[in-house]
Amino acid sequence: MTKHPRWVLAAVCLLGLMSTAGVSMPYPILAPIFAGGPVDRFTHFGGLDPQVLMGIALAANPLGILVGSLFVGPLSDRYGRRAVLSVTLVATLAGYLFTAAALGARHYPLFVLARFATGLTESNTAVARALLADMHEELDRTLSFAWLNACLYAGWLLGPLVGGMTLPLGEPVPFVLAAAMMLPCLAILALGVPGAPPHPGPLRLLRAMREHNVLGLLRAEPALAWVAALQLAYALGINSLYEFAPLWMLQNAGLDSRGIALVTAVQCGVMTLASVLVGRSGGWLAGGRHPLTRASLVALAGAVGLALLAVLPGRAGLVMIAAMGLPPALYNAVVPAWVSERFAAHGQGRAMGLLSTVFCGANVIVALAGGWIALLSVRWIMGLGGLACIAASVLTLQIARREAARAASRAALEAARRSDAWDADSQVENAQ
Repeated sequence: MTKHPRWVLAAVCLLGLMSTAGVSMPYPILAPIFAGGPVDRFTHFGGLDPQVLMGIALAANPLGILVGSLFVGPLSDRYGRRAVLSVTLVATLAGYLFTAAALGARHYPLFVLARFATGLTESNTAVARALLADMHEELDRTLSFAWLNACLYAGWLLGPLVGGMTLPLGEPVPFVLAAAMMLPCLAILALGVPGAPPHPGPLRLLRAMREHNVLGLLRAEPALAWVAALQLAYALGINSLYEFAPLWMLQNAGLDSRGIALVTAVQCGVMTLASVLVGRSGGWLAGGRHPLTRASLVALAGAVGLALLAVLPGRAGLVMIAAMGLPPALYNAVVPAWVSERFAAHGQGRAMGLLSTVFCGANVIVALAGGWIALLSVRWIMGLGGLACIAASVLTLQIARREAARAASRAALEAARRSDAWDADSQVENAQ
């Protein structure tokens, strides 16, 4: 049965909200668990500082997402969006229960392994974006991505809020709730997302993973190397905020898990509101210029905010953390839509998977490096993140100029071809 495009959009957005709520639920609780927890074999495993252990635990999940994004998006190109989402959601549910069990047993290596295994199947955002990009003839890309981003940010609002509020009930509780969030996701997927037959042919799973992973895009399309560099620089900066804002709030404002959850909820509320406004305006960021030109200004705004977090005192810093929900929302309303349109020939799953892969790679780098840098001060992490966003702003502007020159060159070539064709027709008419 064919479903109306707007119903599909609503289903995908609701799926994104519920799934992201489950993914984000643990984020505000890791800093209180490690930096504010008891001295035991879990928080001081191997004699390491709790902040270093927290960094490793933070890195495990995006490392799993990084590995998963190499093939989850491309496999959805091959075997269908709904089929791949069904498998990943069930596996994610099992991963959260495994994580809760490891945390309850206070077994640090199993906890890190569980976070990694769960991340392998959490690469659903790229598939959701690819599903909407497939419907570009029925739905405007920028508007659809803006609405999806709004629901993703709403999930980031709901998840940390529930996680922070339920941590006092027991450390495994947020992970059990995250597992429960996957059940309505499966129902929404079955009822609202249309199925599609797999592409014909004998291609098997391992071969699909090898031949259709997103890294092959960098060989097939050199222009994507610039996009990957841009995404890496931006993600290094913004992940400094995502990963270590809870530790900043714990150390500089003295907040507990509930306070961290509330500030994070306000930040995600700002993200959600900004995405909704962009969606209603039909993508006003594109304006009359190349969309990446505006995106470069947004990245620069993010750099300013991170730089201020390196120096601001507690209360002012909390306001800035909340306000920092604005730049990512505006940035993510533009760049994925542009990549989807510019590189559609390579498959929407692979194109969106590349962005997710680079973002998660930056997530791992920030988590591992940040755990050690935090031994000096978490403010250093914010300052370095600001420098990364400045680099992203510069790269974005350079790519915009390259694309504008490319478009002008193609227009001139097309005009020359039309002129040659007109001259040839004129010569034929004169000869007659």
